Amino acid sequence: MKRRITYLAVIVFLISFEAYAKEYHVSVNGNDNNSGSLSQPFSTISAAAKIALPGDVITVHEGTYREWVNPAYSGTNDLKRIVYQAAPGEKVIIKGSEVIKNWEKTGNGVWKTIIKNSFFGEYNPYREIIKGDWFSDKGRIHHTGEVYLNGKSLYEIDSLERVKYPKILKDALDEKGSAYQWYCESNFETTTIWANFHDYNPNKELVEINVRQACFFPKKTGINYITVKGFTMSQAATQWAPPTAEQIGLIGPNWSKGWIIEDNVISDSKCSGISLGKERSTGQNQWTELKIKHGTQREREVIFNALAIGWSKENIGSHIVRNNIIFNCEQTGICGHLGAIFSSIYNNHIYNINVKRQFSGAEIAGIKLHAAIDVLIKNNRIHDTFRGLWLDWQAQGARVTGNLLYNNKSEDIFIEVCHGPYIVDNNILLSENSIRNFSQGGAFVHNLIAGKMVHATVLNRFTPYHFQHSTGVAGLMTIIGGDDRYFNNIFIGNETSESSQKKPDTADKYGLEAYDDYPIESDIWLTGRSVDDYAKIKMPVFIGSNLYLNDAKPYKKETNIKVNAILKPELSLEEKGNEVFLHINTDESFSEVNCKMITTKLLGYAIQSEAPFENTDGTTIEFATDYFGIKRNETNPGVGPFETLSKGRNIIKVWYQK
Repeated sequence: MKRRITYLAVIVFLISFEAYAKEYHVSVNGNDNNSGSLSQPFSTISAAAKIALPGDVITVHEGTYREWVNPAYSGTNDLKRIVYQAAPGEKVIIKGSEVIKNWEKTGNGVWKTIIKNSFFGEYNPYREIIKGDWFSDKGRIHHTGEVYLNGKSLYEIDSLERVKYPKILKDALDEKGSAYQWYCESNFETTTIWANFHDYNPNKELVEINVRQACFFPKKTGINYITVKGFTMSQAATQWAPPTAEQIGLIGPNWSKGWIIEDNVISDSKCSGISLGKERSTGQNQWTELKIKHGTQREREVIFNALAIGWSKENIGSHIVRNNIIFNCEQTGICGHLGAIFSSIYNNHIYNINVKRQFSGAEIAGIKLHAAIDVLIKNNRIHDTFRGLWLDWQAQGARVTGNLLYNNKSEDIFIEVCHGPYIVDNNILLSENSIRNFSQGGAFVHNLIAGKMVHATVLNRFTPYHFQHSTGVAGLMTIIGGDDRYFNNIFIGNETSESSQKKPDTADKYGLEAYDDYPIESDIWLTGRSVDDYAKIKMPVFIGSNLYLNDAKPYKKETNIKVNAILKPELSLEEKGNEVFLHINTDESFSEVNCKMITTKLLGYAIQSEAPFENTDGTTIEFATDYFGIKRNETNPGVGPFETLSKGRNIIKVWYQK
């Protein structure tokens, strides 16, 4: 009888839920005075965003919508989200720009337009200068505005004379495109933009300029459980987003919980594409604005300020970012300090990040996260960026698995001043520099590492470590080095690389010889030592069952390894539309490494945080499947990310996105 009553209650709840949940429709042919029904749609997404309540769905139909979508209300949980979706099979574009047609020709391919400042409202991107902590302007002013010719952004220049007589910018990856340049001046009444369109007439082409700071970003914090699905979003005038300031992206949850951002195409953000980052009240560029304390101290203050306003799993993070294509952003594809905790980022294609290279700074990467506590970064394709993936401070419990990274200028993965435990497994790392490890307490398992490795201590920077699976700070410590684990990896050297010939004595090495001075015996780590003593010794490392090819060198104390200096794997990538194929030569040495099944028991715990290497739910971890999810041999798993390789030439499809 009780069970029957329970079933009846569930049915009543579902009927009630369906009765109250609404679907609103938006069409470029609609009217905001309409009801929002399919037959009487709104004309803007913003009209629906003002009234949508938990459980409601907003379906947007084909067309271009030039607006900043600012959701007014939260969903309440995963069952009662507010869903914003592009109508199935229809291309829906949200832009932070406006079309400009009234261009006046001034000669030499240069045109100008004069715009009243009232056109921009409260935010004029051509008066807003890019600035902030850890930003480098390379000696000139940059604005958050941009000019686009037929969808392609031009290059801002710092004088009208240079627009009249443009020169190719040698740092830009697209040297030919860099000759299309623009310059602006603004007073209290008007903004004037000059642009060199060369042989194009801007009044006959599609010319757009940035007007809005974001495309989809709540202006209030705490707007939870929102889904954004299937849109093409571009051309936002975003500001530099360091960890010590408000981080606004083209799209993002703005210090909220439980967002799903999926199946979108996101491009042409002046700085960051997706921001999962912090809000303003906990700190706003106080290092550069006040010039009293160093930025690292300000960042520590930001963390404790965030804890004071409720930074926890209950209130913040737990987002899902999946199946997006992100490109043409000059700072990051995805960024975030504090706000990305307990999130999952997977199946995204991120490329062409910081390819103009007109400004720089310490926050530039395909993905740049601070405090990636229990964050899963899985099956992403990241290439042609400055840095591929950068986890900075507090990547405790983070797992980086099954990602494809290549052609990244600085390196594929940078782990900076983290204490662990964090896990990097089953990845394919093909850039000239694979891993920069300025941390401790990491586990690197079953990776294919074809670039150089860098390892360093950071003795002058105290960073937090946390209680297990929590934002609560357990302590602060510097990076002494060591406490790292490397099992079942493939390291491939490249003795003919340009950097090897230029810098034979560099600290960047193929393989693990950078750890040669580290002890492998665990009993050297003794209690009761002072900080000064810690600086004189190094924590132990745990290394074994790795394969070293070409001129990659093993850790000198490593046992149970295979070194094959003769085999030339001849690695290459072949890109065919949405598919990527890896070409690799193998021989019998791939099956001669006696690998073990890697588990929580074998990895142990990170010394500084005293936390075990485990899943985010506290269960034990076992690396029982490979890059493709294929089950590994339990007694002797294959080395590297692929469980099955044929002897000879292998062609493996390592990426596909619909």
